[in-house]
Amino acid sequence: MQFDAPMHTATLPQAYQGKRVLVTGHTGFKGSWLCEWLLALGAEVSGFALPPPTQPALFEQLDLGARIARHRFGDVRDLAAVRAAVEEVNPEFIFHLAAQPLVRLSYAQPVETYATNVMGTAHVLEAVRLAARPCVVVAVTTDKCYENREWLHAYREEDAMGGHDPYSSSKGAAELVVSAYRRSFFQDATCIRLASARAGNVIGGGDWALDRIVPDCIRALQRDEPIPVRNKVATRPWQHVLEPLSGYLHLGAALAHSGNLDFPPETYASGFNFGPALASNRTVAELVQEILLHWPGLWEDKSDPHALHEAVKLNLATDKAHHLLGWSPRWDFKQTIDKTVSWYRDAVTLRDAHQFQALTLSQIRAYCAL
Repeated sequence: MQFDAPMHTATLPQAYQGKRVLVTGHTGFKGSWLCEWLLALGAEVSGFALPPPTQPALFEQLDLGARIARHRFGDVRDLAAVRAAVEEVNPEFIFHLAAQPLVRLSYAQPVETYATNVMGTAHVLEAVRLAARPCVVVAVTTDKCYENREWLHAYREEDAMGGHDPYSSSKGAAELVVSAYRRSFFQDATCIRLASARAGNVIGGGDWALDRIVPDCIRALQRDEPIPVRNKVATRPWQHVLEPLSGYLHLGAALAHSGNLDFPPETYASGFNFGPALASNRTVAELVQEILLHWPGLWEDKSDPHALHEAVKLNLATDKAHHLLGWSPRWDFKQTIDKTVSWYRDAVTLRDAHQFQALTLSQIRAYCAL
């Protein structure tokens, strides 16, 4: 792999066409969308992950196991397995998405959460270090990696890492692991280039996870039952899944070509926020009400004064991504909900993987056409 094409003249297809790309967590919601997009860009996609965590699963609906170059089930907590995957693929790009992604589950499984999110990240970076071959790595964490002080203003990349709950703090710790590996082992920017990407509250079609508000809404609406809403006043930066994935792809491409950009490579080998416009910071109640405009139904307040702690306010500043990567969010709040609900409504009638692929690709193309 050579880092010699100017990013400011390269399109995403030029950046990824024919390139070996390893996606950890490829069986999950975001990983499945990313694999579909990378395939459309002409990349040679491989995946390493646990079996799909839900039933149904977008990974299976898209038949990705049969369509990507290499598909390996494995656990990022197993260093030997991670090393074997990296050796087999010899990737030019790695997008590390594998994680325990749920706040409330982290209260029930704190040790597993830290093992997956912290040591899993260390294992991926250690495998890259030991392979000692040129590679771009984008380690995906979350907006919740910041020490959340419930500020009204947005968090910037230089703000302190932290986290109240095991999930959030594990992601803050993962960011520290990324920083330490970069400064300790990957200072030679001609070989391995490492950045982290922070985004959260991602929604979109094909998310079937338990204990997440949009899938909870869709399941209730499909059963013609009221939607249970446990935290109606919490404000979140809602964004369609294609928004952060676009950011990850642009960040990876910039890392690969940063030698010819306007800033030194270490500028891109750093943390980046990918969040929606400020107007997309809405309460859970507003999100549910907007969903019901597209799929009529009812919701009920299930607030629990004794519920486990979850952040009330959280949003990200994305100036850095805008100025260095030319990245900005494209779909506003209403478009995000429209695209999300329309995917689920259209999916009700689909019967085979080709139809799911067409539906998913149609949204990718619509997003890229803007």
